Amino acid sequence: MLKLPRLPDRTPARLTVTLDAPLNAALKEYAALYEATYGDTESVSDLIPFMLRAFLDGDRAFNRARKDSLADGEDSAGPKRRRRRSAGAGGTADSQPTSQETTP
Repeated sequence: MLKLPRLPDRTPARLTVTLDAPLNAALKEYAALYEATYGDTESVSDLIPFMLRAFLDGDRAFNRARKDSLADGEDSAGPKRRRRRSAGAGGTADSQPTSQETTP
């Protein structure tokens, strides 16, 4: 096995979103504050990927769940499904498995 692990998928994804007027105005205000703070003009569309990364990196519950799923040997790129506990393992027989929605 090589010391360098397999490189992750680096294919960029393009997303199109629709924002309501107040959120759009807030993002424009953020871009203006960014410019006033750092002296660099950045478009909202250039700032959003970094804002999303900061949001996800700061979400403790998300990162804990993500770490737990990786520790269980699940592939982080694939859909996540909780395993149903058997009645003898502390769960109830009528518990329903849940899934998380993923986008390609």
